[in-house]
Amino acid sequence: MKTDFISVILKYSKSQRSGLLILFSLIVLLQLVLWFDIGQTEFPQENQIWTQLPPRVDSAQRSFSEYRPKPFNPNFISDYKGYMLGMSVAEIDRLLAYRKTGRFVNSAQEFQQVTKVSQAQLKKMEPFFKFPDWVTKKKDFFMAQEKSPKKVAMLDINLATAEDLKQVYGIGDGYAQRIINYRQKMGGFVHIDQVDEVWGLPVTTAVALKQKFAVVNLPQISKININKAGVKELMQLPYFKYSLAKAIVLQRSMNGLYKNVEDLAKISDFPVDKIKIIALYLDF
Repeated sequence: MKTDFISVILKYSKSQRSGLLILFSLIVLLQLVLWFDIGQTEFPQENQIWTQLPPRVDSAQRSFSEYRPKPFNPNFISDYKGYMLGMSVAEIDRLLAYRKTGRFVNSAQEFQQVTKVSQAQLKKMEPFFKFPDWVTKKKDFFMAQEKSPKKVAMLDINLATAEDLKQVYGIGDGYAQRIINYRQKMGGFVHIDQVDEVWGLPVTTAVALKQKFAVVNLPQISKININKAGVKELMQLPYFKYSLAKAIVLQRSMNGLYKNVEDLAKISDFPVDKIKIIALYLDF
């Protein structure tokens, strides 16, 4: 094998052999240069990178501790702002999940109950919280309502315009339109407590609304005969979902006709908290 290799080399001309020798020398030289360069620079560079990390971490910690946002409503806190104020992802997610239900936190204590932030963390965040004026002044408002000796005639909730509704403390254009839309969906309110069902309407605002409005005249509604209606007919009433309507029909076929609304209350998952309202839509 060695003899064959030498014989092959000897076949090349003198200039070709010189070129091969030069190429081989350059390859060896480059390998030596790279080896010495890596040996001298790789580890210092790595050490330099690691020595630079602590100042960067310290800088991030310093910016975090010095973060001073403008006053804001905590109901609309962003992921970035929550992180900069020291909230964990889980704490931010709890607030977002709570807000998706249409509810709002109206105090620092309620914010803590929803998010589960620590007392120490709440103490750092609370100075930046800014709630709407109607939230901060609602105690004064209700105290004034209770002390007022005047008795104002109740207005009919079924005839109220958006402007009428906005006379109630805490109701603006948005809530006024929601109330009117829900009233139209129900064909008119049959009971004043139905305003509690308006999506997102705060409890305190609903209470104030009931102090000024009432169902003066019942709207004309088509009552459902509970002992004759099928599942689809029962589902026309918003309080009866498919599973409940099916259970009502099944219970009727097994135990006979319903005599009163109390018989319906015996059905599993029946909304007993709304039974007095539901009764106004039914015939027995």
